This record gives sequence, structure tokens and C-alpha cells, in this order.
Amino acid sequence: MSNPLYDTLFGRHEGKDTPFLHLPDGQTITHAGFLGQVARYANALVQQGIAPGDRVAVQVAKSPQALALYGACVRAGAVFLPLNTAYTASELEYFIANSGAGLFVCDPGDAEALAPIAEGAGIRLATLDAVGGGSLADMAAAAPENFTTVARGRDDLAALLYTSGTTGRSKGAMLTQENLLSNAIALVSCWRFTDRDVLLHALPIFHSHGLFVATNVSLLAGGAMIFLPKFDQDTVIEQLPRATTMMGVPTFYTRLLDDERFTRALVGHVRVFISGSAPLLAETHVRFEERTGHRILERYGMTETSMNSSNPYDAERRAGTVGFALPGVEIKITDPDTGKTLPKGEIGQIELRGPNVFKGYWQMPEKTAEELRADGFFITGDLGRFDDDGYLTIVGRNKDLIISGGYNIYPKEIELILDEQPGVRESAVIGVPHPDFGESVVAVLVPDGAGGPDLDAIRADLGARLAGFKQPRRYVVQAELPRNTMGKVQKNILREEQKDSFQPAG
Repeated sequence: MSNPLYDTLFGRHEGKDTPFLHLPDGQTITHAGFLGQVARYANALVQQGIAPGDRVAVQVAKSPQALALYGACVRAGAVFLPLNTAYTASELEYFIANSGAGLFVCDPGDAEALAPIAEGAGIRLATLDAVGGGSLADMAAAAPENFTTVARGRDDLAALLYTSGTTGRSKGAMLTQENLLSNAIALVSCWRFTDRDVLLHALPIFHSHGLFVATNVSLLAGGAMIFLPKFDQDTVIEQLPRATTMMGVPTFYTRLLDDERFTRALVGHVRVFISGSAPLLAETHVRFEERTGHRILERYGMTETSMNSSNPYDAERRAGTVGFALPGVEIKITDPDTGKTLPKGEIGQIELRGPNVFKGYWQMPEKTAEELRADGFFITGDLGRFDDDGYLTIVGRNKDLIISGGYNIYPKEIELILDEQPGVRESAVIGVPHPDFGESVVAVLVPDGAGGPDLDAIRADLGARLAGFKQPRRYVVQAELPRNTMGKVQKNILREEQKDSFQPAG
């Protein structure tokens, strides 16, 4: 019995002195050098008592060693559990307890504060810092570079990723070797990755985008990555001339567009820019193409599924859409009440099925049964529609749907119009309690420049373009929208802030 994920992504590069990680200090780590680190960390995990199937919880800064720890978990048959570096101690306590982790790896500077969590769970605590130091690093440094890969099957768990948890407790999505491997194979094919590619990697690796999309695709293709600790505008502009591809969140691209050094000449040799994790404004598409000659390739994914769809590489990349289903993935739009498939053009819930779809939620069989149908289709919670040409558009989350006076209102429809308005950089539309209508519409606007938006002009324009029940009854102008670490607007925070907008005084 083999270990398909390790053999296909990692093991095939053993002994190769080809570049894998280019670091900002000028150092290059080869595939062989990286796999040596993977073997040493796999030995360290075994010394820490980790057995196949055990969860390894990791909250550390991005580094080559942190990436090697991911590879070590795959090779040792452990389940990798990456945790957002912004999580607090109380949040971490839930993840450690819920996952039943066998080892918790944190930054040495946090060890004293987090030790009680590990003690309370009865597990070991090890450390790893941003430059490859710490107790786990010391143990790995003393370990041999040979390790017998643990046999695993395609249905065995490879990772446990917790959802962002905007409502209720976070859910642990169980991802198998097949989930991750099938997705990497589809993406390499669709996006034309080869061993000649150099990917600029400025994403975090505690999230699916930076870990399972960017890293797994690069490993499978045999290419290299410019491995940056984070998105730093100066460093990205300095490193772009070495890159052939870049993956990012919309914020990366808007920040680059605001920099006069970001020119067509700077990126003339880059073959593709890919965006995801949050919607990309149509305006950003247009500005980016005008500035660089490149049309950003936008795609659609989730924690539970990795990538589901993508705009085409060779055909039209349509702004405001996320393209077509990936090979092997089925996507349909259904009626939320009946589950029946809806025709093109109608808005409904997005359901999908394929080898990328997760196994279920960790220790939540009832929640799994609610969202995974018996026929294998996953109810994503996203709302969308197909246009006449088959392009998929995401119109929002099901929980963001506004029902006012019995009418369904889709925030995205209003946001698209608001984003076009002079003086508006971006917008977010939410529903908040209303004594007469149940819910009513609030528009939160971020001004573009010092002048700010003309609210009277915006009201007049929307009045001519939208039915009365869709029009915002309140406008709020603020400096920025609350976002999570991957750039997604946190509408739950906005709803909480504006919940009393229509309540009677006193």
C-alpha cells in the first residue's frame, strides 16, 4: 500500500536539485533539500508520539519549516490541522479540544500563554518560529533525513480545516488524500502549470488557498515558488520580475494597482494572475487589464472542497463570474426549499459533487447530514446563477439573503450598482431587523477619495434602476469594511453594528 498524496506531490522530487523555494533573502531551497526537511520533521513527529491518523494542530508563522511540517504530516500519515495565526487562546482551546489533537505546535513566544491549553487537553506542546527555531525544529535538526513513508489510502484523512465560523461554532472539514490530490491534478491541467513556472506566493499557509491550492499545484507541476512571509507591497514588486504566475486575494491586486511602480513592463513575462477567497470587483478587472494587459483569472472554492470552478485559461475570463466547473466536478443551482434544479438565469443555492468534496464535519454527524446529500451533492450555502453561456456567478451567501416584506433581496445585485457610483470604492449591503418589514436594507459605503459619495445622487440613481423594496433605507459611510484574514467581508459584524438602525428610539 502506498501513500498517494505524498508519492504524487512530494516523493517524485526526491534527489532532485531543482529549485523549489526562493526566499526573499536570496536563499534557494531545492526540492531535495526541502524533502530532507520533510523527513526530519516526520521523524520529529514520531518522536513526539504521533501515530497515523493523529491530528497535529499548528499555529505558527509562515516559513519553509512550517511548510515542511505539512509535508511531514502527509508522510507520517498524520492529519494536518493548520490554525489561523490571529486566533486567540480561547478560540484555540476549542479547536484543540474539538479536534482531539495529539500535538500542538505554536510559536515559542506564545508557548507560556498556550501551555495551559495543551495541558488541559493532555497533549504535548512543541514550538516553531518564523526563522526555523524552536523545540520541534531542534528535534528535527537532530533527526535523520531518511524516513519510511507511512502507507495511507485515498480515503484516509490528510487535513482538518475549520471553517471561519461566522455563525455558531466553527466546523472541522475533513479532507481526504483524494480530495486534495484530485483538486491539484485538475488545477494543474486547467491553469497550465509546468515545471517551468515560478509562482509568487504571498498567501498565508493556514488557509486552503495558500496551502492546498498554491503549494500543492506547485509541487505537482514540479515548479518553484517565491515564498514570501506575507504580502508586502515593496517586496512583491521587487520579486514580480522573477515570477511567471501569481495567486492572490483581491486586496493584493487593488494595492498593486494603487502603486505607480506596478506597470505593464514589470509583469510582461507573467503568464497568469489568479484571484480568489473573496469576490473581485468588476472595476478591478478593468483597471488591471488596462494597466497590465492581463485579465485576472477568478475562481471559486471553499474550505470544504478546495476549488470548484474557474474562469477558462484560453477563453474569455468574464468579470463578475467564477467560470465553469472543474473537470470531475458537477455544479447545479437548486431551489432551497425543494432541492429541484433551476434553469439558467434563476438564482438558487449552489450544490456540487465531485472528488474534491470533503468527507464531512468532524464529530458533527447531524450537521454533515444536513449539508451532504445522500447522492453526494454538497449544499454550499452560497447563492448563484448560470448565465446563458454557462458561466457561474456567485450572488452571496444564503445567510446574507434579505427577506423584506416577503420579498427576496440579493445583496450582490445592489452592490454591483453601488460599486459603480462616483465616490464609492466598494460597498456591502446587509439586512437588519425592521419592525414592519421583518428586515430592511442598509448599504455600507467606503468612499473613494476625500470627496466621498453624493448620497442624494446615489438614491436617485438606484430609484431609477431598482424596485422600491430593494432600495436601501439607510446609508452608512465608513473608512473600510471589516474583513477576515483572506479578505472576505464579514457581514455578520456589519449586521451587529447596524442591528438597531430601524428600531424605535427608547
